[in-house]
Amino acid sequence: MTAQTSATSGDGTSMPSWLTPASYWLPAHFVDSAWSTHGSFAAWIVDVLRPRDVIELGTHNGFSCFAFAEAAKRMGHSITIHALDSWEGDDQAGFYDDSVYLSVRATAERDYAGSVVLHRGYFSETRPEFAAASADLLHIDGRHGYEDAREDYEQWRDTVRDGGVILFHDIAERREGFGVWRLWEEIAEPGRSFTFEHGHGLGVLAVGDIAQEPLRVLFDADAGVADRIRTDFERLGAVIAEMARIPHFEAEVASLHDVVDMLQTERLRLTEVIAAQDRSIASLHGSTSWAVTAPLRAASRMIRRDR
Repeated sequence: MTAQTSATSGDGTSMPSWLTPASYWLPAHFVDSAWSTHGSFAAWIVDVLRPRDVIELGTHNGFSCFAFAEAAKRMGHSITIHALDSWEGDDQAGFYDDSVYLSVRATAERDYAGSVVLHRGYFSETRPEFAAASADLLHIDGRHGYEDAREDYEQWRDTVRDGGVILFHDIAERREGFGVWRLWEEIAEPGRSFTFEHGHGLGVLAVGDIAQEPLRVLFDADAGVADRIRTDFERLGAVIAEMARIPHFEAEVASLHDVVDMLQTERLRLTEVIAAQDRSIASLHGSTSWAVTAPLRAASRMIRRDR
């Protein structure tokens, strides 16, 4: 396949056929997330697929969920995103208190009340609430062991309508305890799947007929074009990841300001201590006892010289 320019970015420059103007958008919510480098793809897939219903297995602090929701909001596209999580953590992501859930709920209610629905609980318990062929986009990002990922895929894949897409996060993560890569190798098909390797990896899998031309460009890409697609989305995602780090930099700067203030306070205290000591010495030198004992100090110095 030969890459062809088919669209124009917001600044008027041409771009390849696998990008859309939405690819250049920035999320409205930046949080610490392993998904941040896929923020551009989140906007792209919503733009291209125009999903009516999304199911997300594993929402955590909400980055991917809100990236989908924000893209739809900017497009004026009606969408319902079902975000599923226990919001208690696990032995891979770490355990946490209710503050994460409360933060996600507050953002959902404030900014996406008509499009984001939170489902707190375990995936298998929530599964009966969803009918077959009830979603256009399924995002699997729960526990990352092989058996866990396969269970999520097998239990939830029939919720995706013909023409829909399933996303798998962490397909490039091969540390101990991670096995999504193994599942991905078993189910990815040439012409029906695409693999992003950055940001711990993101697998894109077609379900049924592929109706949208940009998706066909993605799935039919030869090795050279596929590398260019990966490079472009990694570059765009890196911008989002850097912006997501800004609050951390601001917190670090604020912390350094606190340290500087503390050191300044300590310096002033020590300066006052030294000044008080100087005043004491000056007072001593001007005292009667100092004058009376002057001959003794002089004699002591002469004795030391004689030795």
